[in-house]
Amino acid sequence: MKSPTLLGALLLGLLSQPFFASAIGQAATNIRSIYLFKDVMKSNTTALKTSGFNTVIMFGVGILGNGDIMYYSNTPGSSDVLAASNGTYVGGDALAAKVQSFKTGTTGIDRVEISMNSQHVRDLMASPGPGSSTPLYRNFAALKAAWGLDAVNNDDESLYDVASTVKFAQMLGGIGYRYTIAPYTNSGFWVSLVRQANAGKADPDLLLDRAYLQCYDGGARNSPSGWAATLGLKVVPLVWVTNDSKPAQGTTVAQARTKFTGWLSAGGLAGGGYWNDYDIEKMGLSYSQYGSVLVSIFK
Repeated sequence: MKSPTLLGALLLGLLSQPFFASAIGQAATNIRSIYLFKDVMKSNTTALKTSGFNTVIMFGVGILGNGDIMYYSNTPGSSDVLAASNGTYVGGDALAAKVQSFKTGTTGIDRVEISMNSQHVRDLMASPGPGSSTPLYRNFAALKAAWGLDAVNNDDESLYDVASTVKFAQMLGGIGYRYTIAPYTNSGFWVSLVRQANAGKADPDLLLDRAYLQCYDGGARNSPSGWAATLGLKVVPLVWVTNDSKPAQGTTVAQARTKFTGWLSAGGLAGGGYWNDYDIEKMGLSYSQYGSVLVSIFK
């Protein structure tokens, strides 16, 4: 989500193809999401579970060259955690219990995703490949079982290799994950990925079933309805909450309401969401106020 500033042109000319006309009819319109940049062991889990969000996306999961999976804390005072290695979950019981807790007890959350970039994906898909006996496959299977995960989110902002990404997505689908994307530019890559990952599939059984569109920083000028038409998939536009990292990119509660309302009226939305929980807590903001915006618009 560390977005560069250049924007890619949308491939609106693809609208004439039948694929796009049919696929954009997916049903979901009430996705209320938030990215978890803060170490989940230190974030306000109760507030996240009770403020109207139904989807959380854990940012900072990555794969190593040998297929091991890391959870990067991104939080002062926290340490990175080796989560899965050699086909076994090794991230500890406390972390597993915390991630599982998002969907248990008093909660509105029914979907937990992990977000990662594409580092090492191309090499690992080439060798040893996506087979069920490979370390990468077994590690993702172990992590899904330990954390109760629903999907893997692709935040690729540099490599953009279609063939290996499709293989990786299909591997994850074989384990039982859904696959989602977080584009802000290079629509041509994302269109190819959506088409190939979902080939032969129809809603509600799409493998790549959600697009969280960055509408801040490098994606500040993105049009959600335009991206939805281009991808052939309804999108979930993301805004960055008030922050002190890039204050000009911050969005107040009132501004979020205005943006989401306007985008909804233009069409092509499956919900809305925020980047990120760390800033909400650091800035002393209100989860419930930001969440209530989503609840009132994406019912």
